[in-house]
Amino acid sequence: VAGIHQSEGASLSSGEGVRVYANSHGFLGTQKGSSHSLSCMLIAQDEGGMQRDYDYTSARDPHALRDPASVGREAARRTLRRLGAKRPPTGTFPVLFDPSLAAGLVGHLMGALAGGALYREASFLCDSLGQPLFPEWFGLGERPMEIGAQASSPFDGEGVQTRDNRFIEDGRIASYMLSSYSARRLGMSTTGNAGGARNIRLEAPLETLEALLKRMGRGVLVTELMGQGVNGVTGDYSRGAAGFWVENGEIQYPVEEFTIAGNLKTMFAGLQGLGDDVDTRGSIHTGSWLIDAMTVAGS
Repeated sequence: VAGIHQSEGASLSSGEGVRVYANSHGFLGTQKGSSHSLSCMLIAQDEGGMQRDYDYTSARDPHALRDPASVGREAARRTLRRLGAKRPPTGTFPVLFDPSLAAGLVGHLMGALAGGALYREASFLCDSLGQPLFPEWFGLGERPMEIGAQASSPFDGEGVQTRDNRFIEDGRIASYMLSSYSARRLGMSTTGNAGGARNIRLEAPLETLEALLKRMGRGVLVTELMGQGVNGVTGDYSRGAAGFWVENGEIQYPVEEFTIAGNLKTMFAGLQGLGDDVDTRGSIHTGSWLIDAMTVAGS
């Protein structure tokens, strides 16, 4: 492909395993599982410099993996579109998170709802049960018994039977994510979440990426994040980023070497829409997230 300078390689991973758990309460459980993935990373070059990007496919069933040629083509497309990147303007703009990055926002949410952070008072969501956090049209839960999903399990890390849980309902915090130990520390009951949540699914109206871009008007589509600037105690969020500048609802040019900053509470409350471009490769299934306003520090 013209513009592709070299490859950093392709990799194929395939594995099967058996999990056995027993405890002193008389519980003994086993679970079999499989995992398969294929990835490709490429480097593109022009007179302005070099860029790299990648694509991958992942599934429990090897027959559900995408065709290797399509993975290579998508990796090439993603890499080439980054050539000619420059810094965006500085200001307060809407930010549209790519699905893979939106899954990270869900991860920060679940970390703040985790009992371990709550009883240590190391979460920005302490004492927040029943309080609004998202718009009323947003819901989020887990489906640990979903057949063939990436994180399905009939029991959690303590042998407690897993169940469907709703953590966000009508925009409000409906449940914490508790193991039996963290539940005891909080004077509550386990939610079967020792080891975390399993197969997180969102419940909200979905829009096309084009519709979200039109709604955004002028701002940044973020496709890569760097750094660890997330404070779980305060919710403060600041990350290095790369992506694309958007004007009049259309992508104009690639951007890099800038930061986006905000607070997770404010970002969640300012969620404007979810995309139908749902990424199903991991245990968190979500499309793009449009946040109404964040601080962008660029040129």
